[in-house]
Amino acid sequence: MQAQHTITIDAKLIPEKQLLNITQEIEFVNSSNKILNEIYLNDWANSFSSKTTALAERFTDDFKNAFHFEKDKERGKTTILNISNTNLKVLSWQREKADIIKVTLDKPLFPSQSYTLKLTYNVKLPKDKYTRYGVTKNNEYKLRYWYVSPAVFDGAWHVFSNKNTDDFYLSPSTFIVSVTVPEEYNINSDLDIVSEEKNNASKTIKLYGEKRNKALLYLLKKNTFETIETDKVTVVTNYKDKKITPTIKALSIDRIVHFLNDKLGDYPFKKILSTNEAYKNSPVYGLNQLPDFISPFPDGFEYNLAQLKTISRAYLENTLQINIRKEGWLIGALQIYLMMEYVDTYYPNIKLLGNVSNLWVINWSHASKLSFNDQYAFLTLNMTRNNLHQALTTPRDSLLKFNKSIANDYYGGIGLKYLADYAEKKTVDKSIKDFYTQFKLKPTSANDFKKILAKNAPVSTDWFFDSYIKSRNTIDFKIKKVKREGDSLKVEVFCKRKNKTPVPLYGLNKKQIVFKKWIAPIDSTSTITVPAKGITKLSLNYEGIIPEINRRNNFKNLDGVFNKPLQLRLFKDIEDPNYNQLFMMPVYRYNLYDGLTLGAKFYNKTFLRKPIHYKISPHYGLRSKTLVGAASFLYTQNIEKGPLFKINYGVSGNYFSYDADLFYKRFSPYITFAFRNKDLRNNEKRYLNIRYVSVNRDKNSLITNQEPNYNVFNIQYVYKNPNLINYFKNSFDFQISKTFSKVSTTLEYRKLLLSNRQINLRLFAGLFLYNNNDANNNYFSFALDRPTDYMFDYDYYGRSEDTGVFSQQIIIAEGGFKSKLQPAFANSWMLTGNASSNIWNWIYAYGDAGIVYNKNQSTKFVYDTGIRLSLVADYFEIFFPLYSNLGWEPGLPDYDQRVRFIVTLSPETLLGLFTRKWY
Repeated sequence: MQAQHTITIDAKLIPEKQLLNITQEIEFVNSSNKILNEIYLNDWANSFSSKTTALAERFTDDFKNAFHFEKDKERGKTTILNISNTNLKVLSWQREKADIIKVTLDKPLFPSQSYTLKLTYNVKLPKDKYTRYGVTKNNEYKLRYWYVSPAVFDGAWHVFSNKNTDDFYLSPSTFIVSVTVPEEYNINSDLDIVSEEKNNASKTIKLYGEKRNKALLYLLKKNTFETIETDKVTVVTNYKDKKITPTIKALSIDRIVHFLNDKLGDYPFKKILSTNEAYKNSPVYGLNQLPDFISPFPDGFEYNLAQLKTISRAYLENTLQINIRKEGWLIGALQIYLMMEYVDTYYPNIKLLGNVSNLWVINWSHASKLSFNDQYAFLTLNMTRNNLHQALTTPRDSLLKFNKSIANDYYGGIGLKYLADYAEKKTVDKSIKDFYTQFKLKPTSANDFKKILAKNAPVSTDWFFDSYIKSRNTIDFKIKKVKREGDSLKVEVFCKRKNKTPVPLYGLNKKQIVFKKWIAPIDSTSTITVPAKGITKLSLNYEGIIPEINRRNNFKNLDGVFNKPLQLRLFKDIEDPNYNQLFMMPVYRYNLYDGLTLGAKFYNKTFLRKPIHYKISPHYGLRSKTLVGAASFLYTQNIEKGPLFKINYGVSGNYFSYDADLFYKRFSPYITFAFRNKDLRNNEKRYLNIRYVSVNRDKNSLITNQEPNYNVFNIQYVYKNPNLINYFKNSFDFQISKTFSKVSTTLEYRKLLLSNRQINLRLFAGLFLYNNNDANNNYFSFALDRPTDYMFDYDYYGRSEDTGVFSQQIIIAEGGFKSKLQPAFANSWMLTGNASSNIWNWIYAYGDAGIVYNKNQSTKFVYDTGIRLSLVADYFEIFFPLYSNLGWEPGLPDYDQRVRFIVTLSPETLLGLFTRKWY
């Protein structure tokens, strides 16, 4: 028997202090067979209380700095005034963590007995800008985790901190809530409103709900909610769409509710809350990126999908008592499966790009041919191709943001589609409905769903849970060989990833499907005999039912030489596994000597990463009047198990100007070993890069001792742990060439203090093991402020400039100085340190100091100081020198030429600013 807890709350809102005064009783029922001496409470309102809570750490992990820079008084927190028993005896309690309270009972709590806790506390409510819940700018209140609640105990305590992962876990309880607010406030809640009493300038609203696992409250001065009645449930929503009429909204909601009722069963409560905040926290990705004035989909489609996403989630979460942090994949999988079913039912012909697919500038692309539901597999493959996928059983707080918000739910949903095609759709649909009906408002788990599937399915479904759900192994099948035997074909199918799953084999005549036959789950090879009549091509997974990591190897042409024809496309496209694709794209770049270069890029890279990438990019320099360009080839080997994350094997070549009418050729084969922490949320990464760089340059007649051609063997080791609060990077570099050999190391550390001050420290040490170059030739020397970049690694816009604006570009490497001092180079050894700290927001004071030693010269101590404007750290920065070995620099001639800058124009580099929080 699962008896309910009873949570009785009397809360009073103090708007001028953004405070709730709360007295509360928790009647805790021990439904286990164990004796309890303590009770754990969730106090997630207190997770906002400091910069060191689990929630604060999650914000910084996701590179969100607004919470860290907030004033202490503006953060939310809970102040516990008293915890006692029913006899008002004060009980001993302590915070295990900021948002977890342990209460020691004054007597044992035996099985089937209850114990009542009485609490008095205040809740300072946080701003809504962190999670979209809390206090708005208009002093309105959207309350989610605003009360103290008992943790779940089922033989073990399920207690965990708030990490902004929407996985609050509470046993279905009876809520009796009384809220007193100023009279101008309206209330909306998923609880039932029992009464409302006015008293002078305030009013008290009483709410009630049985078997509830949450108590959402919206306290608004202007009521933005609307109520839509259906014959199944009342939907209360504040999600707006100005493009459709109230009638269409009502019809849409009614259809959604009836669809969910048909697929799952009756919703047990009178009303369901569908909020804009819930949708924005988990939107229909793609639709939420479109501006309001763009509407490529049929009227009401976007509103339908948004409401379906929110209502279906509430439908499932409010009724299935699942530990979402541990088994949240099941809720996500069911939701996405239902969404796919809804689109197949009511919008079967809708395309991924909507009406845009019909435009002549788009309709040539494979993207324009994809159905709306194809996006789920596409976004899942984004993570598997990057080797960033995580097993669906990974706890929710251990998922990368992209996996938590998108990929894992999508992978679970298309997994159910996969299962439905293999084990009969009616079986899966019946199992989902049976599961919901049997375990509605009861403790349950994914294992219960597994048992129901096993009972209903005509074939074994163990592979779905053992190989698809629990495993991180990707899926990849290949037709190994085909042999004709009379009027039959003997087909050998190979499972490349050792992941035991079924696969469908198709017989095709041109593009028409002649037959489809499922092969039972295999993890190595399987041989199947099929009819040969009318078959010109065989294909595995032709309809894309399985989220394979690679569908390009699924074909076997029986009549021709090539399994797939070549397809030439203008601009990058979504991958079409039916073709060998080659893309062409106009490109441009700029440097001072070639000027603006215009050209074309021929490549095979699609929107999803492939193991093999190649690129040939010829350009024409409008200033140099010369054909220049680059080419590269890269093979990536992903490693799914162990600390070795991937291996890159590549070769690249460049031909551009390095000075006026002077060109260089660079050729470099390389191999890179990338290591990543087993916990993918950990940003710790290590790289070992081994490369050979060969450079041939046109000889500059003005430089008598120039060595125009050279080869360098280079080994680099890099350790990185980039985080918002603590950033650390260490690199070691070894180089050997005909005329020199040197080693160097660079250490970088950034610390964002609790006081919001940031400290940046950098140390560089470089030593020549031998240097046989002319002492007057500093081309291979360590540079104090501007490396010569003899291996052409840096994106200089004017690499050979000594004066003018292009000479002021700075790349923080080697010495890292900002002032141009003498000696500017070191042909023996160099030791430098760089430091900076913010004075106010993005304005920093910096200082550099170092020791430079050149052969046959005395050791030189150098230093500089100045102001740094860090608009975007490492991407857009300006340095104003103040004082150095040269003296007071603003008083020196041509000060404007002493100012240095960092400007990043590369789209790929800038993209890292936006992707780091997702991956």
